[in-house]
Amino acid sequence: MQKLVFSLSIITIGLVIGYISQRLALAGKIKADASLAKQRKILQRVVLLGLNPIATIGAIWILSFDNVRITLMPAIGILAMITGGLAALVIGKLIRLKPRQQGAFLSCGAMSNVGSIGALLVFVFLGEAAFALVAMYKLFEQIISYTIWFPAAKSYSPHLQQKEKRGKALKILADPFVLVTVASIIIGLALNTLEVPRPAFYSNLNAVIIPSASLILLISIGMAMKFGKIQAYLKPALLVSAIKYLLVPVVVTGTAYLLGLGNIDNGLPLKVILILSSMPVGFTALVPPSIYDLDVDLANAGWMVTTALLVVVIPLQMLMFKVM
Repeated sequence: MQKLVFSLSIITIGLVIGYISQRLALAGKIKADASLAKQRKILQRVVLLGLNPIATIGAIWILSFDNVRITLMPAIGILAMITGGLAALVIGKLIRLKPRQQGAFLSCGAMSNVGSIGALLVFVFLGEAAFALVAMYKLFEQIISYTIWFPAAKSYSPHLQQKEKRGKALKILADPFVLVTVASIIIGLALNTLEVPRPAFYSNLNAVIIPSASLILLISIGMAMKFGKIQAYLKPALLVSAIKYLLVPVVVTGTAYLLGLGNIDNGLPLKVILILSSMPVGFTALVPPSIYDLDVDLANAGWMVTTALLVVVIPLQMLMFKVM
């Protein structure tokens, strides 16, 4: 119960602080850019380029690779995105969404909040060793998002441009966020392989860094929260919830189980996959609707509803751990 309260508190406090900051800035009560875009980017850079690499290196440093099947984690992460994206594509057509709505719906189905909420829950419930598996699970997340799901969403834009810039994949690979993530994994693996002793203080350091990083990311997300027209888009939001919390976990966790990941380290990789495959719509999913003139209100409703449902989903995850 203490872990449940702690994780929900971090999520709630982060979003509330961010949202209050947004409202105060818009009201002119605090000195900040009205859009808060600059402040949000600074917070995200602090975490993604500073705190997360430190935590990732330390966690992978002591990760056990006795079973080679752990290397399947990146493929499992890709499977989760593909399952959610294809499901959203099919369901969107079945309920006859308009093109602008379909693009936003597709983004919501494909992209999940693995980096802040997922990483926090894995660390709180399963510990530091499990946190190392998060980095492997989401290794190709950004690359897949920007090379597949962003263009797919853009194809539904009313202002679709036929000409695309060449070398897009290379530019994504050169993105500092991608480079730092990959570098932190490589450094951690090198220290692990060379059997360099990890300093004793690192465990306590990660115990502070990991929750703090999630809190800061959630504050940055709260700065952009808009309640908008949630009620008008409740049906697609609930359908996205079904994709996120029913279809994707069943397909992805089931596949991981069949691959034998439940037989490793008392089922630790399988538990990590269960958490990460049942995460709400990621904040990245709100980007394509904004830049490609898709239905922002639908995407926002999907994000808000799936995030709110964590109050139910997290306790269910805890119950499932007891029988795994």
